[in-house]
Amino acid sequence: MKNGHFLKKTFYLSLIFVPLSIALELFHAPSLYILFASSLSIIPLAWLMGRATEELSETMGAGAGGLLNASLGNAAELIIAITAMREGLFDVVKASITGSIIGNILLVLGCSFLLGGLKFKKQSFNKTAAGTGSTLLLLSAIGLLIPALFHYIATGVSKNAEQDLSLEISFILFGTYLLHLLFSLKTHKHIYNTNREDLEKVHKRRIKPLLSLIISTVLTVLMSEILVGSLRPAIKSMGMTEVFAGVILIAVIGNAAEHSTAVMAAIKNKMDITLSIAVGSSLQIALFVAPLLVFLGSFMKRPIDLIFTPMEVAAVTLSVLVVGSVSSDGQSNWMEGVMLISTYMMLAIAFYFMP
Repeated sequence: MKNGHFLKKTFYLSLIFVPLSIALELFHAPSLYILFASSLSIIPLAWLMGRATEELSETMGAGAGGLLNASLGNAAELIIAITAMREGLFDVVKASITGSIIGNILLVLGCSFLLGGLKFKKQSFNKTAAGTGSTLLLLSAIGLLIPALFHYIATGVSKNAEQDLSLEISFILFGTYLLHLLFSLKTHKHIYNTNREDLEKVHKRRIKPLLSLIISTVLTVLMSEILVGSLRPAIKSMGMTEVFAGVILIAVIGNAAEHSTAVMAAIKNKMDITLSIAVGSSLQIALFVAPLLVFLGSFMKRPIDLIFTPMEVAAVTLSVLVVGSVSSDGQSNWMEGVMLISTYMMLAIAFYFMP
């Protein structure tokens, strides 16, 4: 409880970076300072959005509440991605999708297994839910692999054909996501019966969380505009590539608040909640956010495809296989956390050196 209160206080104090980012933008400060401040401002805003969504979902009943929670669980990442897409930063958008998937299932789960395992010798979680999540993640990896294989193997194919392929695969992924919601919220909800009230008290009033959600969403849109506007010159001055910035920087920023909740749950030996957050967030990105960005790109006349680089496809596939391996027995320990974090670090280094 003490740790939860400290974390909550830290997030509220971090909101100071919102006015600071606006001031730096207005006074045309160096892009690196703007990027740093706007990045830190999005973290508490993402936490506020997640908290408000959680509270609203508790007042709407299991079905509608679960749908709201699942749909808005990655709202901050979606807003950043849409903003970057409007600016034509397609490499950053696709890299942030890759980064969110591998970040959740390697870094978040790794830190959770490590810190939880240091406190408890052995931790257990629902093997069936973990297995279903791992299989769905493998499906999402296949969804990323097929367009990339088609691009590199089918020579002489028009760009329109590749775009159509991405669009049709997006429909399949999105349909799978909707059926997963039906599976987890209705037909097999007993498998996913985790009680988030163990993490924090839930307020039963709707007006306060609704206002919080609206305000934090508006501010997140504004901060995303500032962040994306400073991104290109800032990463150039730091010697980073757009792909590395998307895979590591943007992904960590968008998921930071959710990361802390998963780790806190593991420290309290609530591993089903940890798995639900880490794996569930990756599934939302792969099966909901990625297809949605393809749909929006077509609507906005800024088409984005699912053709990821070989390194990105390999990173997602390897990450899914590693997570499936360590979670297959329904138990975790601190050494498995080390393995997941080590895998993430090796991939991060590889992305840093990519031209």
